Amino acid sequence: DPEAKAGRAQAALLARLGSIDPTAVLARAAEAPSDVAAQLAAADTELMGGAPDLAFARLVELIRNTTGAERESVRVRLLELFETVGPSDPSVLKARRALMSALF
Repeated sequence: DPEAKAGRAQAALLARLGSIDPTAVLARAAEAPSDVAAQLAAADTELMGGAPDLAFARLVELIRNTTGAERESVRVRLLELFETVGPSDPSVLKARRALMSALF
C-alpha cells in the first residue's frame, strides 16, 4: 500500500530528526563531505526544510563517492526519502534518473 509506505517513511524521518539543530547538522555536513552519517542527517534536514531537490542531489552525489555497505545504506535512505515525498513528485522522478546514472 503506497500510503502506508509513505506514512512509515515519514514517521522514520521524524524519529531521526528528533531534537536536532538543523543549522548544526548542515554545518557538520559542509565540514565533512565524506562523512556518510553527516550527509544522511543533512539530507533529512533539507527534506524537512522543504528542499527535496537538495536532499536528493546530496545523496546521489554520496552514492557516486561511496562503495559497498556505505553506498547501500545511502541508496536505501534515498529510496526511503522518495517514499516520503511520493513517487510521482517531479523532484523524485528527476532524482531517480540521477540515481540510475550514479549506480551504472
